[in-house]
Amino acid sequence: MTPLERQIRGEIEEQGPISFRRFMELALYRPEHGYYRRARDPFGKSGDFFTNSQLQPVFGRLLAQQIARWRDEMGRPPAFTVVEIGAGRGETLQQVRQSLPDVPCVAVEVSSRDLPDSLTGVVYANEFFDALPVHVVERRGGELWECRVGADEKGFQWTSGAAADEVLEDYVNNHAPDLAEGQKIEVNLAALSELGKIGRSMAQGYLLTIDYGYTAREIASGRRLFNGSLMSYARHQALEDVLTDPGGRDITAHVNFTALEKQGEACGLSSLGLKTQAQFLLEAGQPDEFRGALAARNESEARQLRLQLKSLLFGMGETFQVLVQRKGSYTPVR
Repeated sequence: MTPLERQIRGEIEEQGPISFRRFMELALYRPEHGYYRRARDPFGKSGDFFTNSQLQPVFGRLLAQQIARWRDEMGRPPAFTVVEIGAGRGETLQQVRQSLPDVPCVAVEVSSRDLPDSLTGVVYANEFFDALPVHVVERRGGELWECRVGADEKGFQWTSGAAADEVLEDYVNNHAPDLAEGQKIEVNLAALSELGKIGRSMAQGYLLTIDYGYTAREIASGRRLFNGSLMSYARHQALEDVLTDPGGRDITAHVNFTALEKQGEACGLSSLGLKTQAQFLLEAGQPDEFRGALAARNESEARQLRLQLKSLLFGMGETFQVLVQRKGSYTPVR
């Protein structure tokens, strides 16, 4: 048994079944033993999964082109800054910095730490919200119940839990109403908190969220993700079992974009709409017909860049969604 498993079991023995949010928090973020706190790099071919950030320089170049257009729309303010939330290894921000050398670029792990005050510019979160710890609730007998995590001699197990508290009920009623009987959903209170802090810290500019997720309308009455969206990832395999090997696997949950839009509205961020990553990147690259994104020194490099673009548009392009939110009003650049 690992030190992390002993800690989780100890909490369950002391207080009874724990919320999945607590389980996920320990599994991913416990110092030294959590998945994202270990020395091992989880990204790339030798890790557990690929992200947009590994498809460089094309992804960063296209993102930088869109950021440059937003800066023009804002009148090129001298304090314009780019911030990446949850930058990981920093590949994307490094490419943005190379493409926009006159723009300050800042990486922060979570928005509650080191986010500039009165920010003017662009904040982007690429696969950040999906890794925040979540509660799990289920509609049973017309009521909402929280699914919790217990333990027995075989390992960690889901338990029937208890009636959802008022906070969880309010989240579902406001951001995911009309759940079907037996339907499960993740409640990401941390995402609301993080987005609220971003919105309140921003004086003017854009917030860009890139992630996989859904809207409230898409999951209403069990149309999508009837059993919830929790997944774990190990060695490039997607696994539905999220309770085995805590600390040894990534755990994610789809993002509720309806919740992000509503939370943004509450702190002055207006939504410019949700689109696929393919649509967003096509719009970013069309003004120069992708010449900047595909600029290469030789044919071998050009071939590699074209493959990156293809993966971004046709591999991940329809899986990932892009939400753009804005504080302040500007005239779009044509």
